[in-house]
Amino acid sequence: MDSLSFPCQFTLKRSSIREIGTNPKWVLPNFVKLQRSWKNSRYLPTKGCLAAGNGGLGQQTNGVGDKDGVIIVDHGSRRKESNLMLNEFVTMFRDKTGYLIVEPAHMELAEPSITNAFSSCVQQGANRVIVSPFFLFPGRHWHQDIPSLTAEAAKEHPGVSYVITAPLGLHGLLVDVVNDRIKHCLKHVAGDEAECAVCAGTGKCRVY
Repeated sequence: MDSLSFPCQFTLKRSSIREIGTNPKWVLPNFVKLQRSWKNSRYLPTKGCLAAGNGGLGQQTNGVGDKDGVIIVDHGSRRKESNLMLNEFVTMFRDKTGYLIVEPAHMELAEPSITNAFSSCVQQGANRVIVSPFFLFPGRHWHQDIPSLTAEAAKEHPGVSYVITAPLGLHGLLVDVVNDRIKHCLKHVAGDEAECAVCAGTGKCRVY
């Protein structure tokens, strides 16, 4: 099958790039392959992820190493239950990947903040922090807010570089995730499955 490869996306004005770290550079991660039928989508990412030197020494850019800290950051919610789900996901992510340093963070409304998570990674020995936005698409939070908050956090840790990756975007595996969720909820509505962890106790998954 023909495929199209593309790098993850990061779009910033030149003035914004200067504000993030002291030695920013563009880094392209492993390519993600898409079917030919998606080639003409105007939502396909076209730019690279942003890496900021912040005075740090040269490090590996391909893959996560023992001295890398990973921050999974979501929006944050006033609902405690929603915030706790990020903790559960981070535990799943850490167990699945085997990465040594993985921390949750909320962009706003709840703790831990990006600043706290960044400091926690450094305290555990990270000399590079990889911030992975747990967002579907590249909106304002990804273009502006998360880079600004991360840059502010990095000021407290000279010599520690950081990378802000693309959001989830149009990744082929998300098709399977969405389809699996739909099928499970329909089975629950039909009485063949229990509520999933997301809907448990809410009564939301039903026919209206």
